[in-house]
Amino acid sequence: MFLRALFPAFGLLLTAAGPVAAHVSEQGFVLLLPTGAFTIAGVSAVALTVMALFAITGDGVRALFAHRRMAARRNEKARTLTSLLSLLLLAVLITIGLTGPRDPLSNLMPLSFWTFGWMGLVSLSAFFGNLWHWINPWTGLFRLTGLPRALVHLPERWGLWPATLLLIGFATFLLADVAPDDPERLARFVGLYWLAMAFGALLCGPAWLRQVELGRAIFGSLARLAPLRLSEPAGMGGPGWQVVALPALPAAGLFALTLLGVGSFDGINETFWWLGLIGVNPLEFPGRSAVIGPTIAGLMATIALLWGIFALTIWAGLRIARSQTSFAAAFGPMALCVLPIALVYHMAHYLTSFMVMVQYLVAGLSDPFGTGADLLGLGEFRVTTGFFNSIDTVRMIWFTQAGLVVFGHVWSVFLSHRMALDLFGSNLRASFATLPLSLFMIAYTFLGLWLLAAPKGA
Repeated sequence: MFLRALFPAFGLLLTAAGPVAAHVSEQGFVLLLPTGAFTIAGVSAVALTVMALFAITGDGVRALFAHRRMAARRNEKARTLTSLLSLLLLAVLITIGLTGPRDPLSNLMPLSFWTFGWMGLVSLSAFFGNLWHWINPWTGLFRLTGLPRALVHLPERWGLWPATLLLIGFATFLLADVAPDDPERLARFVGLYWLAMAFGALLCGPAWLRQVELGRAIFGSLARLAPLRLSEPAGMGGPGWQVVALPALPAAGLFALTLLGVGSFDGINETFWWLGLIGVNPLEFPGRSAVIGPTIAGLMATIALLWGIFALTIWAGLRIARSQTSFAAAFGPMALCVLPIALVYHMAHYLTSFMVMVQYLVAGLSDPFGTGADLLGLGEFRVTTGFFNSIDTVRMIWFTQAGLVVFGHVWSVFLSHRMALDLFGSNLRASFATLPLSLFMIAYTFLGLWLLAAPKGA
C-alpha cells in the first residue's frame, strides 16, 4: 500500500507532461480506459530496449544513427525574403493583438503565437529541420542593413546559458502569468522581445542571436532530431544523427534538460495532485492570479530537481563503468539525449488543445480583424469538440499520446547508448555506464504514462 502511494508522489517530482484536459468528457473517458495495462506494456517496452542493448553490437546501434553527407544548399536570398515576410507578418499580428478583438479565441495574435507557433511549428522542426532559419524575424533585416561591429563581446564559453535563462523566463510567462493569451498583453510581450533581441544583436553581433535568442535555441535544438539537414554540414541519416555527429554549443545539454523540465511542469500543474499540494480545490479553481507564487516555485523546483537527478545518473554511470571520462565531458553530450523525450512530451501534452485551437485559428484567418469578414468562405463555422464525447475517439487520442511517450523514451535510450559508445568505447562499458540513465528513463516512462491518465483540474 505504501509503495503504491509512493510511486505517484515520486513520479510527480520527475514527471512528464500529460495532455491538456481540453474537455471534461475526454478526461472522464480516459479514466475509464485500461490505462494500467498500457502503462505496463509501455514501461516493459522501454525496459526490454535497455536489456537488449547488452546483446546488440555497437555497430548495430551506430547504424541507427549513421548519416550520409550531402552538398549543402545555400538559400541566403530565399531566407532573407522569408525572414522579411516573417517580420512583416509579425508586425501585422502585433497590430491585430493591440487593436483587434479582445477575445483570445478570435484574435490572430494568440492563436498564431500559441497554436501555430508554440504547439505546431516547434514540433515540426524535429521532422523537417530548423524552420527558424526561414522564419527568423531579425536575420533578413540585418542582412539588408548589415550588423555594426560588436561593441560587447559575448563569451563563447557561455554557450546557451543565456538562452536557458530566457527559456525559464518564457515558461514563467506561459505558466504563471495571469493572462498569457490576452491579445494586447501578448502583443506587447512579443513586441518588446523583438526589440530586446534586435538591440542585443546590434550590441553583441551575431553571437547574440546564436546564444541568447530563444526561438533559435528551441528550434535549433529540436531540429537536431530531424533526419535531413540542408545547411552546412548537410546530410541525411537516422533521426538523431545530428545530435551524435555535430558539435553543440556549451550548455546545450542543460538547455535540453530545461526544455524537458518546462514540459514536465506544464503537465504537473494541471493535476489534482498538484492543486491539492498547494491547497487549491480543483473543482473551485480560484484563477491563475491566486497561484502565481506556487506556480513559479513549482516550475523552478521541477527544473532544479531534474538537473540534479540527471547529474546524479551520469555520476553514477561513470562510477559503475570505472571510466576516466570526466563528468563535464559526459554530462553535456548525454543531456542532449533527452531531446526525443522533450519532443514527444510537448506533442502529447498539446495534442488535444491543438485539435480544438487549430479550428479557432482557421476561423480567425477567415476574419483576421474581427470585422465580420469571411475571407475563406467558411460560412457559419462552428468549432467542434465532439471527438471528446466518444470513447472510441478518446481511446484513439490517448493511445496516440501514450504511444508518443513510449516511442520517445525508446528513441532516447538508443540515442544515449550511441553517445556512450563514443565516450566509453566498448558496447559493454557503454551499457553499464548508461544503466543509471536507462533506469531513469524507464521510471520517466512510467510516470509520463501515469500522468496522461491523471485527473486534471486547472
